Amino acid sequence: MVTAVSFSIGSQIKKFSTVVHPLSILIVSHRNRHRGICNQLNLTDAAFHRSLFIIAVTRHCPLSDISLCVPKVVASFLTMSNPAPLKTTEGEVAFNVPGADKPCKTWYKIIGDLHGSPSRRPLVALHGGPGVNHAYLLVLSDLTERHGIPLVVYDQIGNGNSTHLPEKMGDTTFWTEQLFLDELDNLLTHLAIKDAYDIIGHSWGGMLGSRHASMNPVGLKRLILASTPADMQLWVKSQNELRAQLPEDVQAVLDQHEKDGTTESAEYQAAVGVFYSKFLCRIDPLPEPVAEGFGWIQKDPTVYLTMNGPSEFYITGPLKDWSILDDAGKIQTPTLILNGRYDEAQDIVVAPFFESIPRVKWVTFAESSHMIHFEERERYMQVVGDFLMSEFKL
Repeated sequence: MVTAVSFSIGSQIKKFSTVVHPLSILIVSHRNRHRGICNQLNLTDAAFHRSLFIIAVTRHCPLSDISLCVPKVVASFLTMSNPAPLKTTEGEVAFNVPGADKPCKTWYKIIGDLHGSPSRRPLVALHGGPGVNHAYLLVLSDLTERHGIPLVVYDQIGNGNSTHLPEKMGDTTFWTEQLFLDELDNLLTHLAIKDAYDIIGHSWGGMLGSRHASMNPVGLKRLILASTPADMQLWVKSQNELRAQLPEDVQAVLDQHEKDGTTESAEYQAAVGVFYSKFLCRIDPLPEPVAEGFGWIQKDPTVYLTMNGPSEFYITGPLKDWSILDDAGKIQTPTLILNGRYDEAQDIVVAPFFESIPRVKWVTFAESSHMIHFEERERYMQVVGDFLMSEFKL
């Protein structure tokens, strides 16, 4: 007879039975190591994403005797399911900033082996804001685990672990797009990856990445624009349309405080939170890395308030006039566009990229807002991984 027994390591217990080739032992990990087997067992992503399974199958021995082989199976399983941790490197690179009047540095973290395999280009992740930090992009290390793609995250100047310049609050001649382009170029040079790299930019990070790509740097091989506006006037139009979907009392609070110039009030921030819960991240409570990013804006709002303004939809800084409409067509790098159905970056905001870039794909996620990589993490990693690992096809 054929008997199947399931075991679980951790708090979740999954039971199933199936007919597999006799005298075989199959080990399936939570990282899709054997996707085909999981499909055969009809296990959903949610079922195996956080659980680890062992199937012991035998033809000849009764169920009671299977326990004799379990210790050896479990020992092998534990060795397999606890691989060596990914190599992680942290560092700082000096960044010469004219007008800063003090030494500046950019903090970065590398997950994986930056120069380990010539077939695995590093993926440089550009965080949004501007004003948050890198933490909410660390989930992209899923790609390192699955494909061996080294991930580079960093805190842009004025944010996170990099140099802060609160004395430059309100100085729009200092906080410019060019400052951040120069910082990116400085980091690529320091890491010696300018000859071959990919970029993924989220929101403001995508704006920065698209401008970088429009200059057609030789080493940039793939570009991913996640929830990225092509034009801030379109962004404002989109935000106003989304804002009109809020309850009338919430809209009234927003309108009144913006009129009175009291956008720092607790009441205004609570109303902003209602908007964010619908169109920025629909997960409740917020994932800790996302909350950490907002925490950094509270600690030092210099960059966000100067360049953007009080909120995602009330933009008073110079970014309100930002646009790449005239230059998007210059991007020759194969590009992947991502946005969510409930995203602040609605279709009208990202469509110009699709219409202008010669080699481009566009994927919209049905259950996500602005934080797709958390809201639909499994599919997100599959889409991004496939794009980075396969030859680009129109």
